[in-house]
Amino acid sequence: MATQTPLTGSARERLLAAAGELFYAEGVNTVGIDRVIERAGVAKASLYKVFGSKDELIWAYLMARHEATKQRMARELARYDTPRGRLLGVFEVQGETFAEPGFRGCAFVNASAEANPGSRIQAAADHYREWVRELFEGLATDAGAADPVALARQLVLLYDGAGISARMDRDPATAEVSRAIAAALVDAALGAAAPPGSPPG
Repeated sequence: MATQTPLTGSARERLLAAAGELFYAEGVNTVGIDRVIERAGVAKASLYKVFGSKDELIWAYLMARHEATKQRMARELARYDTPRGRLLGVFEVQGETFAEPGFRGCAFVNASAEANPGSRIQAAADHYREWVRELFEGLATDAGAADPVALARQLVLLYDGAGISARMDRDPATAEVSRAIAAALVDAALGAAAPPGSPPG
């Protein structure tokens, strides 16, 4: 087995980094707290001092994952010059993650599958889902869709399905298919919104 690189930073940073590795790879319920502590190289007391409980560590892990996703999406979408390009760019950014080593699907889909109703895990997943819907609705509105909510619902469904398909089929090329379908949906929605003879957005 390859030697793992020691984690660095504060106890909080090391615990979050260890949780990020282990929870994403193996599941938030499967991984015991002792393994996180061992990987982080901190005392058990440090975890309870910083986070209070495993549930709070899971919440912090998911919120850190959410923030990283938001920042990456904002940074990458800034490359696109048109509203249509940014809508389709979401699928291109998603597709880049499919080819990354260790890709195991959406962290929030995985975690919510292990969540109990009303749990902190479910709350974190709900928070993330709200952001995904708002992202697509905002981009669809910017692009001039006649019904941005309806288009966003279609694209969210496609986004979810692409992530699950790429994970289960172990096929990064899923991104090419999902982007092509997204382009057809977007062009149909924008075509319906545009007056006759107007150029595409």
